[in-house]
Amino acid sequence: MSARLSAKEEYEKLLDSYDTWLFDCDGVLWRGDHLIDGVIEVLDILRRRNKKVVFVTNNATKSRKSYKTKFDQLGVETHVDEIYGSAYAAAVYLSTVVKIPKTKKVYVIGQGGLEEELRDEGVAFIGGTDPADNTLAPFSLSDFVLDPDVAAVVCGLDTQINYTKLSKAFQYLTRNPECLFIATNEDSTYPSAHGLLPGAGAISAPLRFSLGRSPVCTGKPSSTMLDCVKAKVHFIPERTIMVGDRLNTDILFGQNGGLATLLVLTGITRENEITGPNASPIVPDFVTQSLGDFRAVQ
Repeated sequence: MSARLSAKEEYEKLLDSYDTWLFDCDGVLWRGDHLIDGVIEVLDILRRRNKKVVFVTNNATKSRKSYKTKFDQLGVETHVDEIYGSAYAAAVYLSTVVKIPKTKKVYVIGQGGLEEELRDEGVAFIGGTDPADNTLAPFSLSDFVLDPDVAAVVCGLDTQINYTKLSKAFQYLTRNPECLFIATNEDSTYPSAHGLLPGAGAISAPLRFSLGRSPVCTGKPSSTMLDCVKAKVHFIPERTIMVGDRLNTDILFGQNGGLATLLVLTGITRENEITGPNASPIVPDFVTQSLGDFRAVQ
């Protein structure tokens, strides 16, 4: 059973117990472009107590540099090397784990942030924001020329998803049995300022269904994301806590990595998902209404 936090002493004890704090962003720090009340003060408390602060997001529409701009606009102190996104994890996976040859490239279903991370990791790509692929014109196989250098398809959140992109990705994945199928993350939804919208998992779902197989996922809850963090940040798992708003990504991610977990109820997960007869089998160690609740220790 999760421990419900409410008293100042409980928040103090949690702060004393963990040296490294990993945070999801959407639904934890902000909703859309609206900062959640108290976030700046709480992050300041953590930094004053010399805690390591790391931001781990499944959002693949922005590069780490672009994410830094969002933090700045919202008045949240951060540094690029504290930000780990699923787009960055996908690029690192291709460059350092798969070691994709420089002569090869990937076909992208995604946006500029994913392209920027691939570019920074030296991974060549086609598709993505290319105007030729961002079209509502009918797709014709008779006009399609297969690029023999495409060795992987990488699928992230794409708000301009269309039949052409799905068809091209399908062709690369079926005509070349060795072509890798990678998803930045499999979130079914993501929280905007005005409510839920389909997430990256909904974008890759047509390919999973038509191919009859699942992609390699580089975002939460995959261990690939935590490996990406471990490569840059030294932390002791027993002294590290993951803070998130979604059970099947954030909390499961923390549990898979041997970390403590704290659920906040300002994003995806609702009260009836953690209590009652239909509660999820994924149980966080701690629950609080909002990250802003930690202001109680001031």
